[in-house]
Amino acid sequence: MEDERIERIIERYLESELTIAEQVELQQLLGGNYDERIVAHLVSLMNKETETEAFSEEEINAMLKNIFTLDLTTPAIVQLPRRSARFRWPLIAASVTVLLGMSFLMYHFYFSKTQVKQATAFVANDIAPGKKSATLTLANGKKISLSDATNGTLAKEAGVNISKTKEGELVYEIEDSGNQTNQMNTLSTARGETYQIRLPDGSMVWLNTASSLIYSASLNKNGIRKVELTGEGYFEIAKDKKHPFIVKTAKQEVTVLGTHFNINAYPEENATLTTLLEGSVKVADNKDQKILTPKQQSVTRGNGFLIKTVETDDVIAWKNGLFLFNDEPLETIMKEISRWYDVEVIYRNANKNKLYFGGISKYENLSRVLKKLELTGGVNFKIEGRRIIVTK
Repeated sequence: MEDERIERIIERYLESELTIAEQVELQQLLGGNYDERIVAHLVSLMNKETETEAFSEEEINAMLKNIFTLDLTTPAIVQLPRRSARFRWPLIAASVTVLLGMSFLMYHFYFSKTQVKQATAFVANDIAPGKKSATLTLANGKKISLSDATNGTLAKEAGVNISKTKEGELVYEIEDSGNQTNQMNTLSTARGETYQIRLPDGSMVWLNTASSLIYSASLNKNGIRKVELTGEGYFEIAKDKKHPFIVKTAKQEVTVLGTHFNINAYPEENATLTTLLEGSVKVADNKDQKILTPKQQSVTRGNGFLIKTVETDDVIAWKNGLFLFNDEPLETIMKEISRWYDVEVIYRNANKNKLYFGGISKYENLSRVLKKLELTGGVNFKIEGRRIIVTK
């Protein structure tokens, strides 16, 4: 995690301004994964001149209990008291020491108990989460499994070098700008896979599970950067006013110059969702077109567009390694779980329309995700092989 992100999320917690996505992120951040950078940021933040004294041991205890026992069925924020005195270094040091010690103890105390209880119900049939992997299909039909491929150059196509980084990212680089190839490549993820690609123009694409991206090796064709998406992808497009970037799906086209946005276009869903985080995009189908501004989402169905304002953290939670549900019906949640864990879902007298609010890491075993849903009441799960039985 970047230093700036660490500082920002801790600062937002201290100000009681975290979103649900950030609450889950903070839980993971302090849940055994912290390092000296987090200590430094805590000291830095607590050493600033504010209207708040150093936190007492009781307040730190409350903060940590709040973090490690987050019940995301309701917002979980500790509102800290405001005082007039400045921070004093001995108190800061003591607070940070207590914070780190408590975080270690709280993590093992709360999570060990939870994990033991979960294990008794699910351990025999548990399923591991998905992974970073994909298949690259070159224009000549050659298929490369990116999880098995070694780092370095994978292929060269008419002046385009295709390589894999040690971080597991697929990178396209133009070696001969005069050799513009229109050979089409396909990057596809199976159920339970996700992957990241850097296109020749520097644009970044995160591909969700059971999705595919089709594009030319040089990306640029007749002055237009164009890709075709099936499934879900998050895009950060490099700015280039002379060469518009177009994302084509089965139901629409999105045109941009340089921006950040997410498209959900799974064929089994009855709508295509385009969400803008930064910049502007034009969304068009065969009947109409709309310009989106940040935090707007277009819902494209057969009968036209619906534009609404959304919480963008919720929309791109999948990219950040989270399941995040904000009043989502059970059926919608289970579709996402089904794709990520590659399982079949069977309902037996369960209410598919029951709404859920909460979040958990996508990198937990299936049993823990299901247990989180069970805790809200009204539903039970049983894992049988690669099937989830959902009962009332």
